[in-house]
Amino acid sequence: METNSIKGFKRTIYCGQVRPGDIGREVTVCGWVQRARNLGGLIFIDLRDRTGIVQCVFDGAEDAELSKLASGVRSEWVLAVAGNVRARGEGAVNPNMSTGQVEVLAVRLRVLSRSETPPFEITDKTDVGENLRLKYRYLDLRRPALQKTLALRHRALQATRAYFDSQGFYEIETPIMTKSTPEGARDYLVPSRLHEGKFYALPQSPQQYKQLLMLSGFDRYMQIARCFRDEDLRADRQPEFTQVDLEMSFVDVDDVLAVGEGYVKSLWKSVLGIEVETPILRIPYAQALERFGSDKPDMRFDFELINITDIAEKSGFKVFSEAVAGGGSVRVINVQGHAADFTRKDIDALTEFIKGYRAKGLAWLKLAGGEMSSSFAKFLTKEELDAVLARAQAKDGDILFIVADADNTRALQSLGALRVECARRLGLMKPDEFKFLWVTEFPMFEWSEEEQRLVAAHHPFTSPMDEDIALLDTDPARCRSKAYDLVINGYEVLSGSIRIFDSALQSRMFALLGHTPEDAQERFGQLLTAFQYGVPPHGGMGFGFDRLVMLLAGTDNIRDVIAFPKLQNASEPMMASPAQVEEKQLRDLHIKLDLSQPKSAE
Repeated sequence: METNSIKGFKRTIYCGQVRPGDIGREVTVCGWVQRARNLGGLIFIDLRDRTGIVQCVFDGAEDAELSKLASGVRSEWVLAVAGNVRARGEGAVNPNMSTGQVEVLAVRLRVLSRSETPPFEITDKTDVGENLRLKYRYLDLRRPALQKTLALRHRALQATRAYFDSQGFYEIETPIMTKSTPEGARDYLVPSRLHEGKFYALPQSPQQYKQLLMLSGFDRYMQIARCFRDEDLRADRQPEFTQVDLEMSFVDVDDVLAVGEGYVKSLWKSVLGIEVETPILRIPYAQALERFGSDKPDMRFDFELINITDIAEKSGFKVFSEAVAGGGSVRVINVQGHAADFTRKDIDALTEFIKGYRAKGLAWLKLAGGEMSSSFAKFLTKEELDAVLARAQAKDGDILFIVADADNTRALQSLGALRVECARRLGLMKPDEFKFLWVTEFPMFEWSEEEQRLVAAHHPFTSPMDEDIALLDTDPARCRSKAYDLVINGYEVLSGSIRIFDSALQSRMFALLGHTPEDAQERFGQLLTAFQYGVPPHGGMGFGFDRLVMLLAGTDNIRDVIAFPKLQNASEPMMASPAQVEEKQLRDLHIKLDLSQPKSAE
């Protein structure tokens, strides 16, 4: 029978929940046809819903008319099947399915809707390009792996709310349409119909609102907030994203970090059943760069950066000595025990890789089978070479990679990237292993080449370290902040800081960032005014929830954990957005387009 009604076929159990304990029970299951097999007298239909697949059997000897109807069924048709649960026959058990010990012997069937042939097979093992899958995302989302991931995301959301409720946080929503205060990434702007020539901005974060909530006396705020940034995308970044946003009053760094640690401990336990050891290791920003060449180091493997600048300074190898003379440094990593895993072809590939980080080249030294081969050893004296080997603690079976650069930051960052690439090639980055790290004491400011001025490294409301406040007048570039990131497996998943709560210090900060008093009042007046009415010490953080779920799910692509993600050019193929709008809509918003000038290449 075929109808658009479900009447008479009320579902009694999900497909993936049928178990041996249900043998002898009459059930009704509903779902999509994964595949159908006609073996003459017997027809087998694998029926799929969000919980899994169950095998439904139609026996022509029992009901020829029912079998005839079942024989016309095709993949992705939507069915309701009523029948009796029975054990599978000897040799027919499927250990790879949760329902593999049982099947449903059908007694009734209703075709609820038919399907055209899908543009790709609905299976996890697919080599179909991502663009096509995103164009038909509603079909892609039928794949069990994606359904499992979004179910995991749901559980993580529930665990998040439960944890912060247990810690005394109020969940408070803040506006989506707000005021543009350009600092950092570009805003997404929303034109106002009622206020000609004026615009709202979609929030990059609820920063000012949550600080104002602390001034309002709410003490502990949280929100699962939608945030928007008009910036270039990467595999772990989207233009709209979900942030677990927090703010707390009467706290300093230790208090905020303790809450953050409690959250990841609770989340990993609730979702994966994994115990996260606390307290989590803390490393200051400067030390993270020195040891790992990154402010978000992956701690699942070693290969720390070692400074050999003092040894290389007077060496006869000009690549080394000239880098030091130019004010730079020479750094080495020892990929211990893996000399045999790097051929000359591999080393050449790594040399090209590191040039992508603007390093000029890569020096190397291999110790294998009692023999040494190297690209630079012949240019060093025996004493210099022995000193390098001793500093790197090199032994037989090790391979050293060295970067020398007149730009110290470039030397650190390029070798830090090589450290990660070596671990990737060696298979040391296991997705089911988790290493947590706090990076603290970030610089207060960074130099913007584009604007030729100091800009806030975090945001202009971040408090300087108490002992560095005097540097604001003498050497602001050296000033450290009470800012902190949580890093998991090389991904920054949290960023936060203790906020400035002294109005004079906040005004001083705006002045250092190049804002006149009038400009500061125009951009941040609501906050500056509120500061006149009693401000508690406060601080907070924002977790990148999509990245957290990405790590929990064991994937390296954030699009895998978002129901309807954007591509790297911020478009969505399924809805064909962004798209043109009608002329009337533009007139209502007082907008006239000028597309005569070609867009300049950035």
